[in-house]
Amino acid sequence: MNVYDFDNTILRGDSTARFFAWCLLRAPRMWLDAPGQLGNAVLFLLKKREKQAFKQRMFAFLARVNVDRELERFWAKNLRRVKPFYRERHRADDVVISASPEFLIGPACAALGIRRVLASPVDPRTGRFSGPNCHGAEKVRRFRAAFPGGAIDEFYSDSYSDQPLADLARRAFLVRGDEILAWDAKKRR
Repeated sequence: MNVYDFDNTILRGDSTARFFAWCLLRAPRMWLDAPGQLGNAVLFLLKKREKQAFKQRMFAFLARVNVDRELERFWAKNLRRVKPFYRERHRADDVVISASPEFLIGPACAALGIRRVLASPVDPRTGRFSGPNCHGAEKVRRFRAAFPGGAIDEFYSDSYSDQPLADLARRAFLVRGDEILAWDAKKRR
């Protein structure tokens, strides 16, 4: 099987940031929480808040939007952001493992014919995590739990933070824009 990260790998851009901006433009009630969101970002940038806590606080905006409606509209417009290389390489046994919320990328993956998605477990109504953020070594844990004894033929990601998954793959590739490069583990260390 081939394994892919999603944001900046299959999709041009970050789906979470794009969905947040999308909702901000369509749900004016989100602006009521702007001071809280700004404070959350400052705490994260100052390293006073861990990534999962930052993301959970950011996802509180979900309570102010019609998530189902906005997801449908968002992906109707944003599926065009899928990179051509993925459409050319797509296989029926592809797996996406991403730190983005499962509820957010699941519909896009389904539209692309990707049946297996491992992502961050975030409640689309409250923004609360029901498990660990699917990032770094957590991606390996999730892969092994879902596919005991499974082997990764090829792995694609835009970030060396995915080194733990790259280490499991027979071949790993770094995605930079539309360019597919050989994975260089030495650059990570």
